[in-house]
Amino acid sequence: MADILDSLRFLMSSHNPPLHALIVPSEDYHQSEYVSARDKRREFVSCFTGSAGLAVITMNDARLWTDGRYFLQALQQLKDEWKLMRIGEDPAVEAWMADNLPHDAAIGVDPWCVSIETAQRWERAFAEKQQKLVETSTNLVDEVWKNRPPAEINPVVLHPVEFTGQTVTNKLKDLREKLVRKKARGIIITALDEVAWLYNIRGSDVSYCPVVQAFAMVTTISAFLYLDNKKVSSEVNFALKESGIEIRDYNAVSRDVVLLESDQLNSSLINIQGNGTKEAEGKADLIWVDPCSCCYALYSKLNSDKVLMQQSPLALAKALKNPVELIGLKKAHIRDGAAVVQYFAWLDKQMQEIYGASGYFLEAEGGKKKKNSGTMKLTELTVSDKLESFRASKEHFRGLSFPTISSVGPNAAIMHYSPEAETCSELDPDSIYLCDSGGQYLDGTTDITRTVHFGKPSAHEKACYTAVLKGHIALGNARFPNGTTGNSLDILARMPLWKDGLDYRHGTGHGVGSYLNVHEGPHLISFRPQSLLVPIQASMTATDEPGYYEDGKFGIRLENVLVVKEADTKFNFGDKGYLAFEHITWAPYQIKMIDLSLLTAEETDWLNSYHSKCRDILTPYLDEHELAWLKKATEPVRA
Repeated sequence: MADILDSLRFLMSSHNPPLHALIVPSEDYHQSEYVSARDKRREFVSCFTGSAGLAVITMNDARLWTDGRYFLQALQQLKDEWKLMRIGEDPAVEAWMADNLPHDAAIGVDPWCVSIETAQRWERAFAEKQQKLVETSTNLVDEVWKNRPPAEINPVVLHPVEFTGQTVTNKLKDLREKLVRKKARGIIITALDEVAWLYNIRGSDVSYCPVVQAFAMVTTISAFLYLDNKKVSSEVNFALKESGIEIRDYNAVSRDVVLLESDQLNSSLINIQGNGTKEAEGKADLIWVDPCSCCYALYSKLNSDKVLMQQSPLALAKALKNPVELIGLKKAHIRDGAAVVQYFAWLDKQMQEIYGASGYFLEAEGGKKKKNSGTMKLTELTVSDKLESFRASKEHFRGLSFPTISSVGPNAAIMHYSPEAETCSELDPDSIYLCDSGGQYLDGTTDITRTVHFGKPSAHEKACYTAVLKGHIALGNARFPNGTTGNSLDILARMPLWKDGLDYRHGTGHGVGSYLNVHEGPHLISFRPQSLLVPIQASMTATDEPGYYEDGKFGIRLENVLVVKEADTKFNFGDKGYLAFEHITWAPYQIKMIDLSLLTAEETDWLNSYHSKCRDILTPYLDEHELAWLKKATEPVRA
């Protein structure tokens, strides 16, 4: 680690101008949350593996900023040379540099790896202290990264309309109508899931996300896809051309952005293909870019006076699921729920055989591990592999939607814990087990969390679990007027926890893609300011996942995916129309973790009703043993 920092500091000192600090973001050229192995630059320099974080290296300091989901994980993974900066508690990165670097400091960053919005925010903050953001011509981390993983050449796959519910032609038509209304001649699309959604393509360039490493540009008369051509088969090439999409080399996007800005991109296409007239654009001369997803490198090539900086119109279009996508998501979640039930039925049996515990249902004392039991060793990793095998047996399965969070006891307090073979824990009947997992299916993406105990949970653990469940139920049962944002709904999930002085440091809900990224915007259910920007709307998806975590002891989280639907209310104040949620995740909650005396009659009725639906919906997918387990797990309860 010290060698990496020394090498970077040598490059910083020899840079023109010399750099007082180097910023290493988590993101790739597309501002992705999850990135390919070769783009994990921040992880390479810091050893911190979380999906969110920002590294800053100075001549005598190295710091990592990350949010509350990763505080514990970062403390465990960062080496001695690094100091953790807690977002929301410590000074923001720009404030820290203003106070700790010289007034004329040069602060370097690869402009391909930072968004327009972030770069401009830093520039404004730095300018107050006469500091300057310097765009490096190369990525300095790449220069010191020996054995950097090569770019993978994975095939582009067409995603058929039977799953997308909408053709590329129709999506382009809708997009172009929005360009015309905004007087824009074209749009630069950089978010990988937006490119995949618009062109109905999928890939495997980023683990867990079925996306293609690509840019797109669309004008009022043309459409382009920028990627490594070796990924494109003749079949895919033909289909894209049939939809009016021209394939160009990934690196050509830099040149074509300049052509688009100077109004030469369409002209060159017209000259080649004769498929339109320049008059089709009318007086449209703006270039639409999303300041939160478009990299600063591409923006720097444009005349800022001709840039329309607004959220991509594809973000909301993608989030508003069409009827085919909604049907697919519901079917995928049923099959996924069956896999989760099969897993817990199997795991319960294993725990009884190995530990002699009464297992999932009874509050029994845990036992010592039996010798020579002949059963497999149950670790956080081996059991998560078993869960994946149950999912893999289901129709349309294409992989996991994120690394499974399979965590025992203290590890469950690490919100985004990822078990590793060398260090993971064995399952323990005396400890809470939290499992957050999901699958990628051709017809939908899933995300579910259940927390269980195979021995005897303490009264405190049960009270905490029950508070989380009450918040989970409160949010899922919410009714609210059109125009409500996720910021207003977030409090519903926290109130039962706040009542006892408890809370959690992550958001409460995010959108889920349709065989795309498991974390999908532009809406959020969260306390964060971003959740104020986009109202919750009918046909969106949202997770419902409150939690509670005690450092060094245990973690609890419960998560279902919801679909937003129109609500049938007695009145309609203000003629706004009202919305409600529909649960589409199906797997039981653990009854013995619930302090039933803390539930209201309404909450108890909801729990019994949900469990009844689980039995009805999942029965056709289970064998005799699994069905018997599910029936026992979903027996009606009384408060």
